[in-house]
Amino acid sequence: MEVQFREFDAFDCWFWLRFPNQPGQGERQYIEELFNSWYYLGRLGSFNAENLQVHEQGADVSWMAYDNESVSGSSNALMHNIGDMEYQDNWARIWCDLGTSDGVGLDALINGLHSIDREYVEILELRVGGINDDWPAEAGDERFFEE
Repeated sequence: MEVQFREFDAFDCWFWLRFPNQPGQGERQYIEELFNSWYYLGRLGSFNAENLQVHEQGADVSWMAYDNESVSGSSNALMHNIGDMEYQDNWARIWCDLGTSDGVGLDALINGLHSIDREYVEILELRVGGINDDWPAEAGDERFFEE
């Protein structure tokens, strides 16, 4: 799976997936479940690079002293909103307002998509941000913003 970053706005971001063929219902379910799970974690503030204590500890976390005070001192890193997955031929796209979540969230999504690509659904390309000329999507599309 090739990953390409284009013009990126965390508050108004499209994710584009290109498959070798139009994905079937089972393949769509893998992709949609990944994005939904990723969004729920982001909505709860899971992607916060200010608090990566376990990661920074390294491989041996036995009897690690977790600093609970550090958690309360870090900024919120919350995703705000996500649209529905849309399909057209061998493309899929989804819109997301990443809010104040960190790049660690994008890494988690890309890692998950790489796993799906290896095991379940061949994904030729992931485009993060930007607009595809052959499938118009307006920046700031009001259908995605909560009232």
